[in-house]
Amino acid sequence: MASETKTNVKEAVPFFAVANMEESVRFYVDGLGFEMTGKWVDEGKIRWCKVEHGGAGLMLQEFRTEGHDSWVPEGKVGEGVSIYFMCEDALQIYREIKFRGIGASKSTVSNGCWHTTLSDPDGYRIHFESHTDDPEDSDYAD
Repeated sequence: MASETKTNVKEAVPFFAVANMEESVRFYVDGLGFEMTGKWVDEGKIRWCKVEHGGAGLMLQEFRTEGHDSWVPEGKVGEGVSIYFMCEDALQIYREIKFRGIGASKSTVSNGCWHTTLSDPDGYRIHFESHTDDPEDSDYAD
């Protein structure tokens, strides 16, 4: 009798340490259109939250700079970290981001995908991509 192997892992959720939770929530929820689906409130302040956009999510946690479990980074904590969100229509995301006043790179075609990039307040690079048959190096005209 052959044994059946079931996949137990359901998703990967990147965890970002952030310097200012209020600023990060404004960026992801108000700016990029994520929805806060979970949070931990400590001493009246959101210390951790999960934000989701469609089927993808991130966890954000503000690090303490004093006391127990404190940490003071030498620079921006997100430098060198990139996350790619694969979308049905990255151009729609681009238009929504621009409408909300968030600075994003011009959307272009690269490696068979429409691609736009921006940085969050802590320096994490956020990319939105969707597959296309449009020619390489095409630029989206607002």
